[in-house]
Amino acid sequence: MADQTLHVLIIDDNRLRASIIEDGLSSGGQIRVTVLEETVDLLRRVVEIDPDVIFIDLENPNRDMLEHMFEVTRAVRRPIAMFVDQSDQASIEKAIEAGVSAYIVDGLKKERVRSIMDTAIHRFKAFQRLQRELEDAKSELADRKTIERAKSLLMRTRNLSEPDAYALLRKTAMNQNRRIAEIAESLILAAGLLGEENDK
Repeated sequence: MADQTLHVLIIDDNRLRASIIEDGLSSGGQIRVTVLEETVDLLRRVVEIDPDVIFIDLENPNRDMLEHMFEVTRAVRRPIAMFVDQSDQASIEKAIEAGVSAYIVDGLKKERVRSIMDTAIHRFKAFQRLQRELEDAKSELADRKTIERAKSLLMRTRNLSEPDAYALLRKTAMNQNRRIAEIAESLILAAGLLGEENDK
């Protein structure tokens, strides 16, 4: 993001406060700013604008307004910095759960805006990386279980040893230019249709 023009969306019904954020962003770097003062049909408009970073300034939000904003932040996977003048622990926890990267209480100052944006971007990237790693680990575990079931099925139905069952899966995967887990899944599915797969 650092090497290109960043498109920053500011959501703020107070034009004066929005201008503080704009002024803070104007110091160095290629940044294009869009300001939304209305929150009607907000999610659709955010999707249409498709910003790189979102600043939300709520001043003194009530619970309904906070929840409405959290619905948006859950749906839009972007670095998000949220400014509020006062808050409580429950709201802070909800903000984090909703994907807000930087939740700033009583800290809307022009001098801090740029560093807050950088922090939001870095936290967002770190969180995305952790999510990808978690998904990869889950996928790898699921693949292992599928391969184990397929090996067990081959050992039972073809009277093969475990190494031979794995070798057959591997050879079939190579011949078909597919992943071993895909071959294993196909085998389990076919065996299920034939009523042979009863080893869970």
